[in-house]
Amino acid sequence: MFSPPIDAQSLCIKTLGPTAIPSPLYRDAEEVSQFVADSDRILYDHRLTAVQTEVDAGRPLPAFERAGPRERIYFNPQDTSCAIVTCGGLCPGINDVIRALVMELHYHYGVRNIYGIRFGYEGFIPKYRHEVRNLRPDSVDDIHHRGGSVLGSSRGAQDVKIIVDALRRMSVNILFVIGGDGTLKGASDIVEEIARRGDRIAVIGIPKTIDNDIMFLDKSFGFETAFAEAVKSIVCAHVESKGVRNGVGLVKLMGRHSGFIAAHAALAVNDVNFVLIPEVPVSFEGETGFLAVLQARLRARGHAVIVAAEGACQDHIGSDAGIDASGNKKLHDVGEFLSTKICDYFKSQDEEMHLKYIDPSYVIRSVPASPQDSVYCSRLAQAAVHAGMAGKTDMVVGRWHGAFVHIPTALTTSGRQRVDPGGELWRAVLDATGQPAKF
Repeated sequence: MFSPPIDAQSLCIKTLGPTAIPSPLYRDAEEVSQFVADSDRILYDHRLTAVQTEVDAGRPLPAFERAGPRERIYFNPQDTSCAIVTCGGLCPGINDVIRALVMELHYHYGVRNIYGIRFGYEGFIPKYRHEVRNLRPDSVDDIHHRGGSVLGSSRGAQDVKIIVDALRRMSVNILFVIGGDGTLKGASDIVEEIARRGDRIAVIGIPKTIDNDIMFLDKSFGFETAFAEAVKSIVCAHVESKGVRNGVGLVKLMGRHSGFIAAHAALAVNDVNFVLIPEVPVSFEGETGFLAVLQARLRARGHAVIVAAEGACQDHIGSDAGIDASGNKKLHDVGEFLSTKICDYFKSQDEEMHLKYIDPSYVIRSVPASPQDSVYCSRLAQAAVHAGMAGKTDMVVGRWHGAFVHIPTALTTSGRQRVDPGGELWRAVLDATGQPAKF
């Protein structure tokens, strides 16, 4: 995983104030070793050479706060109200996170006022008239068996002043924000408005992106489910490609800026011959271009499977398509582009070719989480509750080097995690597919 340079100060987590209230957790246990201290840290860069460099320079080692329950907390559970909001596109595991938040708050901390905000940040804005839901264990008991979000979602920024007005009106002490890059940037704006007013409201982010492109995370929830589901479409494309002479199966997968789903799915099924991702430019012309290499593959083997991330080849597809409600650049359809490009090429060569195009994107987004993702979602939610009750704010919970940690929100939105074309993952893809390092 690529680790950009960073210093120890940038990993500090904001807190609302001193923690003076004994935690209600584990008080009936013989020992309380499960509590975590703020001084318990996880190294940012665990390579020996990186550690030695910092030590030799006399600098403190950059390290994340380890997530987990604190022995003393900031909020009195009996007087605490929480709100949960889900924003952006759908992703497997959202309901698992919502359920785990409610269960941890209710059963372990004794928090009784838990509000579900409907349809993203819109739910805070009075003009939309979205009803706020009261969340209790019985109302979320089986939601993890369903895909999507029981709270609904929406895209686009809303007025942070009106959002904070709503938090004040509901007497919310902790806001849990489930979302991706744009959502987390919105959470930081909310934190700034809260601080400007001098209020004491914690804002905790739980990173959601099916593309796995949020910085400073081992992975985001829903990612494993996504590429596991993507494998099913690749298997179908492989069957279709072998069912005819000179068959081509083309699968478009999610990945606006990062090709993690395409890369992992290709490695998982091992029937893919070409993987196209945003991080690696593609040339279509000439003897070493993609079309000629595909032609050589068909002549040699009689079939081919292509997996393309949605953000691939955008520089070849045409003019600017504008931006969406979340401020993201709209993408042209790489699947339609490749279908036309490939068909036109083989027609110009007067060669037979049968192409089957599969786009499973919305099917993948809407499925329930896999068991492994469900475990991850639950643990993220539990870590988020512990952080919120301890008065942490303007932070995101995540996993780094296998440990659950607290990450400043500004870091997670400082860029996008991308596949390194010179890294181990992409080398593994090249080895598995046999495609050239570049076209």
